[in-house]
Amino acid sequence: MCRARAAPARWRRLPACGRRRRATRRIGSRRSRLMFSARASELQPSPLCGARGLVMAILALLLLIPSARADEAPLTATPGDATRGRAIVADRTRGLCLLCHSGPIPEERFQGNLAPPLDGAGLRWTAAELRLRLVDGKRLNPDSIMPSYYRTEGLHRVAPAQRGRPILAAQEIEDVIAYLLTLREEPPR
Repeated sequence: MCRARAAPARWRRLPACGRRRRATRRIGSRRSRLMFSARASELQPSPLCGARGLVMAILALLLLIPSARADEAPLTATPGDATRGRAIVADRTRGLCLLCHSGPIPEERFQGNLAPPLDGAGLRWTAAELRLRLVDGKRLNPDSIMPSYYRTEGLHRVAPAQRGRPILAAQEIEDVIAYLLTLREEPPR
């Protein structure tokens, strides 16, 4: 006489949509096999199955996507100056833009290729989108290597002399945005 043993707890995990697995032994087999059966009393609909779950997932994603509305307003009352912005972008001690980006600044040698080229930035992004990327690019892409040029809190590995100070001042960010908006030609391919 063969006595049925209780199935191990790992066999009783709930699959995706709430069905319970029931483990039984086949008579005469050497190896135990799992057989799945679902009784009407064992069905438990998961909250993420079906159309309701899809709607909930879409709403959750929409709430997580940062919007540029918070950064639509300029940081200063004075509009940016494109000439000063070009100087900041080209300067390897303040902006460091050309360390990763390439741009239409032929007098600067050794431009980067890690990030998208700055050519055509005025066509690709609005002023608010550029401001968001400069002020806190991590809101758009948490894995970005681009520094946050205006954010001062929540940063790691900051030199003691630089703590609490942004990389660029508010007017300098507006100048860089004004310059980037003038770049309306796509890069040559």
